[in-house]
Amino acid sequence: MSGPVIAVDGPSAAGKGTLARALAAALGLPYLDTGLLYRAVARKLHAEGGDPGDADAAARAARRLQPADLAREDLRAATIDRAASQVAALGEVRAALLGFQRDFAARAGAVLDGRDIGTVIFPDATLKLFVTASPEERARRRWRERVARGEVVTLAAVAAELAERDARDAARAAAPLRPAEDALVIDTTQLDAEAVLAAAMAIAAARLNRSQPLTSPA
Repeated sequence: MSGPVIAVDGPSAAGKGTLARALAAALGLPYLDTGLLYRAVARKLHAEGGDPGDADAAARAARRLQPADLAREDLRAATIDRAASQVAALGEVRAALLGFQRDFAARAGAVLDGRDIGTVIFPDATLKLFVTASPEERARRRWRERVARGEVVTLAAVAAELAERDARDAARAAAPLRPAEDALVIDTTQLDAEAVLAAAMAIAAARLNRSQPLTSPA
């Protein structure tokens, strides 16, 4: 790897995406939300009338994935959520997307967020962070996001969906969600985005051997 690779893992709505984007901007590194890969695969299957539980069909869709597929505005639609979780549990899909993720960071390093970046995709990453928060706080965050998008959904329904996703992610045979042994855990339950970034930047400064504290660009 020609540049540092920072792995940011964690469950849904813990704040890993917000942190990863901010870290990438502050450190001048490319950023990849790897969750979009599985959402893009799910959208392809949905558009083709495919079954997200069909490993062969999902793997074929994953191998056809192009960078432009990640820019679609409908990838975070509620109709894609469950299907994305289903295809993400398939070992065939994860294997098909492994090269895409590693190639992304090959030239200049990168910040990548997901669920298995530090355990599977980049086990030798320069820095591994695991971002988490209480289930109640994560449910509130996701509920507010969906209501802001105009969805009519209850907090209880969102909490149940997150609990189901957590259980599926933790139990899957292919790359189950768990912190890497050498990951540093950041609990964001009581922290705002600025405080989370400050904590991560302090960690990154030490790990990347920077002589001066890292600061976000103006």
